[in-house]
Amino acid sequence: MAMSIVDTIMVGRLSPAAIGAVGISSAIFYTPALFGIGLLLGLDTLVAQAFGRGDFDDCHRALAQGVYLAIAYAPLAMLMVGFAPHLFPILGITEAVRAPAREYLQLLNLSALPLLIYVAFRRYLQGVGKVRPVTFALISANLVNWFGNWALIYGKFGLPAMGVRGSALSTVVARIYMAGVLVWWAWRHERDRGHPLFAHWPGLQLAQFRRLIQLGWPAASQLLFEVGAFSFATLLAGRLSPDVLAAHQIVLNSASLTYMVPLGVSAAAAIAVGHAVGAGDRALARRSGSMAIAIGGVFMALAATLFLTLPQTLIHIYTHDQQTVAIGVRLLAVAAVFQIFDGIQGVGTGAMRGLGKTRGPMVVNLIAYGVIGLPVGYILCFKTRLGIYGLWTGLTLALIFAAGVVLTQWLRESKVRPLRSG
Repeated sequence: MAMSIVDTIMVGRLSPAAIGAVGISSAIFYTPALFGIGLLLGLDTLVAQAFGRGDFDDCHRALAQGVYLAIAYAPLAMLMVGFAPHLFPILGITEAVRAPAREYLQLLNLSALPLLIYVAFRRYLQGVGKVRPVTFALISANLVNWFGNWALIYGKFGLPAMGVRGSALSTVVARIYMAGVLVWWAWRHERDRGHPLFAHWPGLQLAQFRRLIQLGWPAASQLLFEVGAFSFATLLAGRLSPDVLAAHQIVLNSASLTYMVPLGVSAAAAIAVGHAVGAGDRALARRSGSMAIAIGGVFMALAATLFLTLPQTLIHIYTHDQQTVAIGVRLLAVAAVFQIFDGIQGVGTGAMRGLGKTRGPMVVNLIAYGVIGLPVGYILCFKTRLGIYGLWTGLTLALIFAAGVVLTQWLRESKVRPLRSG
């Protein structure tokens, strides 16, 4: 997420259209990419529960199936992303945004496989309690991306000034680096416990591969509904003026950045609950998940306060265009309303994943965004005078609904009783 924000900030000096182009391209790329990431979320359950049982070799076998899944899915995602620019005229994307968006997207598409390989190794390392390598990889990769943006967008050190294409190329390089770091750390971890990673690399095991998909596809669908809804909202905003699209993208980046904290807590909840389930301690599973949900809600309350008290400061990080700033300030107020609900539903979904319950949140998100968020947002945006604010109002209602239902599901399914998987 920080890479996307750095890209948006660094191209902000070019024009509002450049900000919009990065936003449109990111929305298109991340929709299929996040479905693949969601498929790999099944590793949280497989690795964490195996680790809780003390079956470390099974953790290793699960990682291998995740890598095979990443390799199989990446070409499909790249095909979908590669075709997307042909739809720009049909979607009504403004002329000023189409060309730079197409250029950015063509290069960004090359990062699909490194991103998915990174995710597979990240889920494995988190599942066995090795989180510091992930933190190091993320921080250092963002420094690589920031430097690459600065050098390639504006042509430093004798390099060509590539504009938005330079931003995309920088992100590709950073993701290759990020994947390489985690592969190395996983290899080192296995070597230190006397089981070299590649010397004993498991082959494709269909039963476990299918189990990974069974766990992952509901989580992937849930991510697709949620992130896809915001991505589709970005495409709808692309039909409006460049300054409205730029403001939408800036506020979406801000809301997405704050969501990274409950998303991280969500991963921790999945691991902690999974460990407790694997160890047979159902009471600990409920306490861990409930504590995580509370942490997510409290943090997002602080984020909402920030959005309401320092809106202009946040927008000025990206641009000083007066019209964009004015629209962005009002959109941040709308985003502040759904922060707590976003945190609750995000962490609650992770806690449910630790129980092996992934289908319920999937159905909730389908209803939240497919029935409430996008239809209501579209009507309010294009059939009333609310415009972009109506679009965000629909998304807010979707998150309120999702938070209420997911929290109810968690309280029901985490009761101290024999836990069912599925």
